[in-house]
Amino acid sequence: MITFKEQLYAWRSVIFALFLRELQSKFNDKFGLGWAFLEPFAFIFVLSYLRGLISGDDIHSIPLFIFMMIGMVGLQSLTSGLQSVSTSIQRNKPLYAFRQVQPISAVVTAGFLECSIKVVVVILLILGLFLMGDTFEINDPLFLIFLFFLLWLFSISLGLIFGIAAAFVPEVDKIKSVLTRPLMFISCVFFSLQDLPEEIWPYLTWNPLVHFNELARYACFESYGHKGVSLNFIIGVTTVTVFLSLSLYHITWKRVLSR
Repeated sequence: MITFKEQLYAWRSVIFALFLRELQSKFNDKFGLGWAFLEPFAFIFVLSYLRGLISGDDIHSIPLFIFMMIGMVGLQSLTSGLQSVSTSIQRNKPLYAFRQVQPISAVVTAGFLECSIKVVVVILLILGLFLMGDTFEINDPLFLIFLFFLLWLFSISLGLIFGIAAAFVPEVDKIKSVLTRPLMFISCVFFSLQDLPEEIWPYLTWNPLVHFNELARYACFESYGHKGVSLNFIIGVTTVTVFLSLSLYHITWKRVLSR
């Protein structure tokens, strides 16, 4: 009989091996991890310049660059996590010939890798702000970390749902691409919810990323406020998404192996 401790040790070894494999395949070019930092920094710089032409250096009491940084980190955390996790099941399919490797191991590895990358990117962005002399004090760091954890759970769960669906219907990947493209414009990345009339807020606040971005800005700057967004909404959406994704996996994982 194999004990639970031995199973846990074997699962940890599998995830660590998959993590090293994913890390090597993701950063096998000359830029390596530097590209994960340069890409969002370039986007933030361009968007900050464009928004600065419209509204100046501050947006509702938040410095322009920091406003854009929070929005872009939120957007890329969702899209990169969703993309990486949703493709991890099929990407690691040859490894399922080994009894110890299961699809959930690939999902956990992809999610953990994306979380690690984003943490490093955020640290590098903060270091860049410090070197530029644009420092600030986070009003509620624990709330900000909690929001990041919720967003990470939401992106992994959503990616697992799309990954399972794509195993049965490959065209789901095209639908996922269509759905993620407009997120830049409907997720309060370039603008604030407060910039828009309250009459159109209901057409945007169905998007959980709007709540994540706006609450993250509020966690950094209390003066920004949190009107129109709700923590209970994103907790509820995340809980439902996690439950749905795990339920789908429990029902279909054996059939996923045979696809």
